[in-house]
Amino acid sequence: MENRVPEIKTVEAPEGIEGAGFFATSLEKVVGIARANSLWPLPFATSCCGIEFMATMGSRYDISRFGSERPSFSPRQADLLMVMGTIAKKMAPVVKQVYEQMAEPRWVLAMGACACSGGIFDTYSVLQGIDRIIPVDVYVPGCPPRPEQVLDGLMRVQDLAKNESFRRRNSPEYQALLASYNIK
Repeated sequence: MENRVPEIKTVEAPEGIEGAGFFATSLEKVVGIARANSLWPLPFATSCCGIEFMATMGSRYDISRFGSERPSFSPRQADLLMVMGTIAKKMAPVVKQVYEQMAEPRWVLAMGACACSGGIFDTYSVLQGIDRIIPVDVYVPGCPPRPEQVLDGLMRVQDLAKNESFRRRNSPEYQALLASYNIK
């Protein structure tokens, strides 16, 4: 079986009015494209999924093609939390604190079976999915997921970032979602 690297995605211009020397569109669409193509991930890796993320960062798969070449290890500078691997219940408050320290807009990608659902570790000490403590936008299944799956998950987050309204983060629905996780 041949390993294939996903093709490079080109950014398409948003809907607008074109003319000689100008292009007009809405600010929301331009900001969406900018956000989607400049995500700064914060990798929260605790086990084998972290190794697959490292492979995704390497030259063969090259996550930088998608505008995510700068991993941020400071939650205040990141807008994509990538939780990878087994999260023990003792680590849950730390993950939640990291999420709360991130500025809006922020997205969460759960990578691997352990982060999505606890994986094979159905024990008292393992959190059965990070969606029990923070809202998750994209799930990347697998044990561990291949780098192609990680890139696909990243592209799903890009789609969310590109199409998100400015008003979504202030909507009553979003505030209710955060309140259900006891996040202010």
